[in-house]
Amino acid sequence: MIVDMPATDTRSVAKRLVKLRESNGVITTGRVLTLVVCTLDSSEAEDAIDAANDASREHPCRVIVLARGDRFAETKLDAQIRVGGDAGAAEVIVLRLQGDLVNHESSVVIPFLLPDTPVVAWWPRGAPEFPSKDSVGRLAIRRITDATFAPDPQEAIRKRVTSYAPGNTDLAWSRITYWRALLAAALDEPPYEAVESVTVSGLKEEPALDVLAGWLAARLNCPVRRRTGELRVELHRPTVSIAIARPQTGRTATLSRTGEPDQRFALARRETKDCLAEELRRLDDDEIYAEALSGIEKVTYE
Repeated sequence: MIVDMPATDTRSVAKRLVKLRESNGVITTGRVLTLVVCTLDSSEAEDAIDAANDASREHPCRVIVLARGDRFAETKLDAQIRVGGDAGAAEVIVLRLQGDLVNHESSVVIPFLLPDTPVVAWWPRGAPEFPSKDSVGRLAIRRITDATFAPDPQEAIRKRVTSYAPGNTDLAWSRITYWRALLAAALDEPPYEAVESVTVSGLKEEPALDVLAGWLAARLNCPVRRRTGELRVELHRPTVSIAIARPQTGRTATLSRTGEPDQRFALARRETKDCLAEELRRLDDDEIYAEALSGIEKVTYE
């Protein structure tokens, strides 16, 4: 069910939610969190809603979508409520802001926060420079950004280092979960020698590789080089070299090890909905992500 409420206010939207709950049996009990999605405009909102709906099947939640419009237009709030099959396992409140409301996002959000449930903020694009200091970010215990879609992704992920605060994370980090698992498994085999150097290569505009390089630099405490080229990670030990490579748009990776036959693994690029669902599984601070960010400063770029 989709209910449109043009030119409305937060009180009217809240009352309509109560009526829907009474007349259609829509409930909020069992919601484990409130997910606030901050989008740049209405055209971007639909993709974010789709990803949130998919993630809600694992994490039932109330999704509040802030679609920021023209801050210089006449002040107006257009709302839309989605429940049932149009909202996955969530209930979705879409708030399209115009005019001065764009500057007061948190005031619009607060009336719809579920009591006694954690708040998570997600910026699919256009994340603030300091998410923890943003008006919506201050309401949240977890703040999710995505450097992948920034105008300069590599610069954006490097700025995450200086803007980091406990509770921050970026979807570039969850995009490499399977890469990290595969690398850790490859290193957990004989010979158990220290890694002397690492090379991470791939697209320049892929911030997930920068985080991966930072994670390796922090964990292995060895020289790590970041290059532009084919998608590939090489780890060099005194007697053995390990390499994982995958075509940029491929779904299968090849693991090569000195003196052994190649192995192949399913390693497709992860979709936003899967990365979002992973980040919603934990609501505490991600110390390993923080460590990976700090490791970026140790990486040599070529």
